[in-house]
Amino acid sequence: MSGLIKKLILTTSSFTAFISFIPKTEALQQQAIKITNPNLLAQTQAQSIKYNNNRQEYPLELLEQYIHENSMSQVNLVDRLRDVSPTNWAYKALVNLVERYGCIVGFEDSTYRGNQTLSRYEFAGSLNSCLSKIEELLNTSADISREEIDTLLRLMQEFQTELALLRGRTDGVQARIGELEATQFSPTTKLAGEVIFGLGSILAGEGDKVTVLGDRVRLELETSFSGNDLLFTRLSTGNFPNFRQNTGTFSGNLAFAAPEDNDLDLEVLFYTFNATKNTEVIIGAAGLEADDIVNTVNILDGDGASGAISNFGIRNPIYLPPKEAGLGITHRLGSSIEISGGYLAGSASEPSDGSGLFNGPYSAIAQVLFTPSDSLNLALTYVHGYNQSDTETGSNLANLRTFTAENFTEAVPTVNNSYGIELSWEISDRIVIGGWGALSKVTTLSTLDNQIDRGTQDIWNWALTLALPDLGKEGNLGGIIVGMEPWVTESSIDNLPEDKDTSLHVEAFYQYQITDYLTLTPGIIWITAPDNNSDNKDLVIGTLRTTFRF
Repeated sequence: MSGLIKKLILTTSSFTAFISFIPKTEALQQQAIKITNPNLLAQTQAQSIKYNNNRQEYPLELLEQYIHENSMSQVNLVDRLRDVSPTNWAYKALVNLVERYGCIVGFEDSTYRGNQTLSRYEFAGSLNSCLSKIEELLNTSADISREEIDTLLRLMQEFQTELALLRGRTDGVQARIGELEATQFSPTTKLAGEVIFGLGSILAGEGDKVTVLGDRVRLELETSFSGNDLLFTRLSTGNFPNFRQNTGTFSGNLAFAAPEDNDLDLEVLFYTFNATKNTEVIIGAAGLEADDIVNTVNILDGDGASGAISNFGIRNPIYLPPKEAGLGITHRLGSSIEISGGYLAGSASEPSDGSGLFNGPYSAIAQVLFTPSDSLNLALTYVHGYNQSDTETGSNLANLRTFTAENFTEAVPTVNNSYGIELSWEISDRIVIGGWGALSKVTTLSTLDNQIDRGTQDIWNWALTLALPDLGKEGNLGGIIVGMEPWVTESSIDNLPEDKDTSLHVEAFYQYQITDYLTLTPGIIWITAPDNNSDNKDLVIGTLRTTFRF
């Protein structure tokens, strides 16, 4: 089926024609019997009471019996295999009914302008739509002529097999719809889940060579009140360990680590809506992060559940510090430019001094995303933060607040300005290359009672990525990441110098799609000169990630 008829049937009445064919043509049957044989009307009325004590119904079986008993000729079995062409009498009869009663609405004048051959089932769908329409007219005391009743009866007889099949199919569909409506979680909320079983081990380097098995579990509630908004709630827990306590460095940390001892907690809560056609607003009360506001421009960013297996590999580390609660706005300028900005406070819910929405740790982020084509994305990112400079990737010195908290009396207050560039280029359906580079200038705001000097660090990081979608089979993903995790290249803090050696991050994984709900991802991470110290043995971490989605 093609052309105008296909558009009419599939876009305007296919839902009625194919899933609403149930015997609801009582008025049409009554009118047909009244015109053709008044005596049969009394008979059907009497017998219908036996079918239902309170609801008078004119059984289709009785009407079909009458049709078979009268003079209408039977249709040859071979004819039932033939399509219905525009020259067929039935085709012309249906066209007349459509144009008279507007059974199929597809054009302003409600005409049926098809001139293509239909299959018998496609034709029966259109006929069923007309039967429903004419029944509605009869229920409103409308009347139709004897000639049109005869035409309908003849059409119903010739296509009785197809109409009966439609009825049987749609009864099952309607039963399924009823079951879904009765068992759905909520009319406005969808429940989704994600479970990760992680197997991991330090294969080489510093630390104990112990294999661990842990989990990360997320339950997500996605609620929409208008269809153009989203209230997102995530509950999470887990017990997969952070390897830093064994390796002594943030380098190589896994993206799905969740050392919460399986205590269930509210992780994310935000509400997003379209303020205008091209402007989206997001407001978060808990767990809002930079990647909820801006595009991270990395096909390997699966937030630990898919794609890259390391914290460093999922996205440019300057995206990682901003978090918790705040506001974000994204505005699209045409089809090729997107401007995003946001403000995130780290302790917005705490009423103590040095905390709150404006008096505690915060970050402001701004980004311009250029999309000159569907295959190319380029972003320029700026982040300004107060007491949110640690990325938990790279060397210990590159995470200054954590370093001072562990080695001095407290975490030194800092202010940071970070500048990043991100690129993703889809060379083909099977090859995507990308990468990023960033500079963070982190300035201390205290000497910690003369324990350290005031000064500024220059912290760099970069990465090149290769993604191979559908590697081996559809749904699979191969990935390679090579780069340098954040390291201090220059420091004006006298007693906190720059990192002395170069450390490379090399990561490879293969994500195998077992089913739509299950993926298996083996991966390996190799860190040279961990903590940017060539005296340390190279670090190798192996992992096997199993992700369930439901």
